[in-house]
Amino acid sequence: MNSIHQEYIAQNFSKRVLINQPMKKHSTFGIGGKAKVLFLPKQRLEIKEMLKYSMKNNINIMFIGSGSNLLISDKGFDGILISLKRAFKHIEFSDNGDIVAGAGVMLGRMVNQAIRRKFKGLESLVGVPGTLGGALFMNAGAYGTEISKCFVSAKLMNMAGDEIEVFKESVGFSYRASEFPEDCLLLEARFKCEIGDIDKIKKNKATFSLSRKTNQPLSFRSAGSIFKNPSNDLAAGYLIDKAGLKGVCKGGAMISDKHANFIVNLGSAKSSDVIYLIKLIREKVLSDFDVLLKLEIKLIGFKKEILNDLD
Repeated sequence: MNSIHQEYIAQNFSKRVLINQPMKKHSTFGIGGKAKVLFLPKQRLEIKEMLKYSMKNNINIMFIGSGSNLLISDKGFDGILISLKRAFKHIEFSDNGDIVAGAGVMLGRMVNQAIRRKFKGLESLVGVPGTLGGALFMNAGAYGTEISKCFVSAKLMNMAGDEIEVFKESVGFSYRASEFPEDCLLLEARFKCEIGDIDKIKKNKATFSLSRKTNQPLSFRSAGSIFKNPSNDLAAGYLIDKAGLKGVCKGGAMISDKHANFIVNLGSAKSSDVIYLIKLIREKVLSDFDVLLKLEIKLIGFKKEILNDLD
């Protein structure tokens, strides 16, 4: 992406873009080089115009949420990153358990407000970071429950700027994955929850919250779980722990000594440090247990060789 495109975008979307923005400022990992353009739209028309411009000029474009569940390359991203984290935060609740929320709503906010209304089914997601849009695309889950359980439908925008609506029946969901139409940005989603007993709901919430605080390295910056669990009965963290890798460091990054499926930023970690540890974990677990771990986090800005090597 050349400077001419950056100048055009800066002039025409001046209040919504950050040029050559260090992405470590926009990542829960605190890691990442500069994005040529970080686009923070507030209106659908702005998104449509940006998508059309990127398509017309063959500019790389990717959608991110609030920067959780991501590892961004030290070399940054040669294109446009779109985040809805500063807008699309509308949320509506109905007495019958319906929720309609914008993709920029923080998942934790939606879950907490749902709990106060006695909506059940989402309480295990308390504490899961990120926006609603990102959570749906990766089918975020915890403690045996996934966000897709309560999902009904979503409104998206494709690369041509057209808005489409999809329903649960046409979207395949699996463990930490979804099959929303490719190259689409999620704008809004609808959910249906059951009304439950508030005391039981609050008890479940407290149990899940305590488990997170007890078992996860929340005092360090991270991207959450690095790898998907190989199965319901076999946790990635267990395998990494048994492989003797807890506490192993590379540069400013460390395989957490509290939860082995977390790689934490000790303060000066580079993406290359994290990639080194990811490869080390995969090779050791494959060697010791004949299990090839699959990434749960999303990699942005890396060369194809690295992406293919970690596929």
